[in-house]
Amino acid sequence: MAVTGQKALFEPAAGATRPLADRMRPRTLDELVGQAHLFGPGKPLRVAIEAGRAHSMIFWGPPGTGKTTLGRLVAAYANARFLALSAVLSGVKEIREVVAEAKRRRAEQGEDCVLFVDEVHRFNKSQQDAFLPHVEDGTVIFVGATTENPSFELNNALLSRARVYVLEALDAGAIETVIDRALADVERGLGAMRVGMAPGLRRLLAEAADGDARRALNLLEIAADLATDGPDGARILAEEAVLRVLEGGSGRRFDKGGDAFYDQISALHKAIRGSSPDGALYWLARMLDGGCDPLYLARRLVRIASEDVGNADPRALTLGLDAWEVQERLGSPEGELALAHAAVYMACAPKSNAVYTAFGAALRDAREHGSLEVPKHLRNAPTRLLGSLGHGEGYRYAHDEPEGYAAGEHYLPDALQQRRYYEPVGRGLEERIGEKLRRLRALDEAARAKRRPGGE
Repeated sequence: MAVTGQKALFEPAAGATRPLADRMRPRTLDELVGQAHLFGPGKPLRVAIEAGRAHSMIFWGPPGTGKTTLGRLVAAYANARFLALSAVLSGVKEIREVVAEAKRRRAEQGEDCVLFVDEVHRFNKSQQDAFLPHVEDGTVIFVGATTENPSFELNNALLSRARVYVLEALDAGAIETVIDRALADVERGLGAMRVGMAPGLRRLLAEAADGDARRALNLLEIAADLATDGPDGARILAEEAVLRVLEGGSGRRFDKGGDAFYDQISALHKAIRGSSPDGALYWLARMLDGGCDPLYLARRLVRIASEDVGNADPRALTLGLDAWEVQERLGSPEGELALAHAAVYMACAPKSNAVYTAFGAALRDAREHGSLEVPKHLRNAPTRLLGSLGHGEGYRYAHDEPEGYAAGEHYLPDALQQRRYYEPVGRGLEERIGEKLRRLRALDEAARAKRRPGGE
């Protein structure tokens, strides 16, 4: 389908030399690669855009997945003016100016305006609020782009006025399609240069791009400058040239503090909890490769040792602390092997969250029941006055009792005597701990039975 009314948006300014990625920007929905879940034939969003029925929306996805292109296409198919802001460079002043421009075009020319806001999550609450009345009254059709989770980064008021669409990273096959188009396109791409490359090198570039079409085209453009003359005026892109372009560049997506960061640490934690040493090693390697601070990972491993392994294997906590110390003493890369050692041990260890669950229950009681008094027999009596008030009276010293256990004694506030927080699981060391606690509780019950009326 041809798009009219906004062709100028996709043409370079006179004399301008644009990057290949910008020149190859899709001009129609048919030229889009990937995102079939949103723009496949008959999909509601595609049908709405092709019909020119633009509505306010947020595109959420990793870099190079087409967010800016889609903002332009929304304007083009709706025959609306495309106005753009970058939240990195703009403030309330720029918001007011672009809204004034939209109002002027609407009043003087009856022209609708699509306001595209890149990196919209970078705007603070007051800046985001500044858009609300103009979205509400139709002054602008708001299209935002973000790499961060809108649920956390955007105001509810703005989210309620826009639909959120999730864009996915492109797979290697889709990236190869983008590369092929750029190599073949004589008008906008490298077709006039007749650059040729082996299929294996195309796959190498696609994988290095890591789902980012813009990165793939940037890498291709740099590599094309290194191509050598071949027969018939064609240029040959050799493996050595491609490897030089890729040298030293990490293509993996990793954004400390962003969704990718927390998704990956969540995957590491869940792999260890799920007793998958392979999963644990992979996600640990991904985070280290992406630039995560190894000491952060050491802290998380110590947390996992207590939360998910617990008393089923107390050695996990010791090993986690040891790995942390090794990382601090030796640094990278030697210390990272110790982290891998600890992660694999914890993944293979028996699991118990009994202490984690028990501690959470005890915290809830501590917060919900107020300042319950310490039973008098558990109180300290360092002075005669406190002794005369009954502090410590009736306390039984466990070491002087049979089996070193004061059967029938209680150690909780009177209002919580029936509480039981810790329930060991039947795995690892906790199986034996559970057996011991059951025996001690039987001794407690026998001792209390003797104190009841009619007891022996």
